[in-house]
Amino acid sequence: MNFHQVLFLLLLIFLVDLSDYGVLADKTNDGYKNATKCNIYQGRWIYDNSSNPLYGTSTCPFIGLDCQKFGRPDKNYLHYRWQPTGCDIPRFNGRDFLTRFKGKKILFVGDSLSNNMWVSLSCMLHAAVPNAKYTFQLNKGLSTFTIPEYGISVNFLKNGFLVDLVSDKTRGLILKLDSISRGNQWLGSDVAIFNTFHWWSHTGRAKTWDYFQTGDKIVKEMNRMEAFKIALTTWSKWIDHNIDPSKTRVFYQGVSPVHLNGGEWGKPGKTCLGETVPVQGPSYPGRPNEGEAIVRSVIGGMTKPVELLDVTAMTEMRKDGHPSIYAGGGDRLNDCSHWCLPGVPDAWNQLLYTALLSH
Repeated sequence: MNFHQVLFLLLLIFLVDLSDYGVLADKTNDGYKNATKCNIYQGRWIYDNSSNPLYGTSTCPFIGLDCQKFGRPDKNYLHYRWQPTGCDIPRFNGRDFLTRFKGKKILFVGDSLSNNMWVSLSCMLHAAVPNAKYTFQLNKGLSTFTIPEYGISVNFLKNGFLVDLVSDKTRGLILKLDSISRGNQWLGSDVAIFNTFHWWSHTGRAKTWDYFQTGDKIVKEMNRMEAFKIALTTWSKWIDHNIDPSKTRVFYQGVSPVHLNGGEWGKPGKTCLGETVPVQGPSYPGRPNEGEAIVRSVIGGMTKPVELLDVTAMTEMRKDGHPSIYAGGGDRLNDCSHWCLPGVPDAWNQLLYTALLSH
């Protein structure tokens, strides 16, 4: 082998190595450039048997809502990919993500739907470098996933309302709609993804507060969507006053729909249980999600940039994606709120990845 042949071989090896780490990720970069030409949140779910999940029971030991592990008999829900109308989005490239965000902190703040998305992203990154050392710690407050080799931490802070929930000796738990006293926990991250909505509609035993408070006014009950809007406005003001956009990029995880009313898709009396295909058609036939309009209104009035992960409409179509009775709690628990993993939250993270590529 002469000198020129050796040089060519070394160059070829170098280029392949760069491609592995996303430096020459042609499809990724082309996908991003293409994605800037359309609304990536408008499109349809396409069944693609060649589109396999990036992880599974054998490649991610901390999945949690692993519906296959808990006995779900069908697998078609694993092979739907999101296809925007008029453009393509880049495939999720875990090595590229880790390289771009080496030494960075990513924080999810919110309820169990935030947790759903956090675990999904953690699994997607772990599967990209399966032999790398990692830590995964679940706690009541802050849960963490780290890959020391890349110095990256992907964390989840449980906070279902974003505003304060305080204990009162005489009244019990009071939800203070105009107060955020622990926002310092949200500082210091390079990317922060917030979410709240589901807990606001809870009633009966699922309700985790006793009173609402705004200023000096304390009431036992009020319109839930009015309370949600006041709280979200409080959060928006906190972001406007405390976040430096040059240091932290802020996202709001759009409202995730539930599928408890089969009448919305032509099956009165049914729920998500037994559903194996998405809703067909260009849009969801049920009534509009009332939380979605409030989120858009509040974010639209902010002075600091907050990007909406506008996943509500696309997720409404996925009545097949919930754990139902395969969440690990047996037949008595029919979960039509959260999402199987692998599954829909992986698409959310693919869109987050697409949005992050814009910087």
